[in-house]
Amino acid sequence: QVQLVESGGGLVQAGDSLRLSCAASGRTYSNYYHVAWFRQAPGKEREFVAAIRWSDRSTFYVDSVKGRFTISGDNAKNTVYLQMNSLKPDDTAVYYCAGKYNSITYYRAQVYNFWGQGTQVTVSS
Repeated sequence: QVQLVESGGGLVQAGDSLRLSCAASGRTYSNYYHVAWFRQAPGKEREFVAAIRWSDRSTFYVDSVKGRFTISGDNAKNTVYLQMNSLKPDDTAVYYCAGKYNSITYYRAQVYNFWGQGTQVTVSS
């Protein structure tokens, strides 16, 4: 019933920008406590990237993307965005959006209830 649909991934060169989108269906984002982006590169564990606390729009980022990535949300469009600037080859991964109803620590993938299918981001060097 709850579905998160991601889009916006692609193949870019180092230094380029991309904007990822995650549209919710079945339930609006106002019902979530946290919405987040995670990423997973081949052979590596899923990594926290960014999160937004919906009640006050507070945002959180992994150190490696601070100053380059921005997470935001649009209630009217039921969409969460991840603006990615100054992309690096190390950013190459499948990016997933996720949501949860609980208030448990935002950076742990295990506490999220709903996940998108993922969108591929590839950054060439």
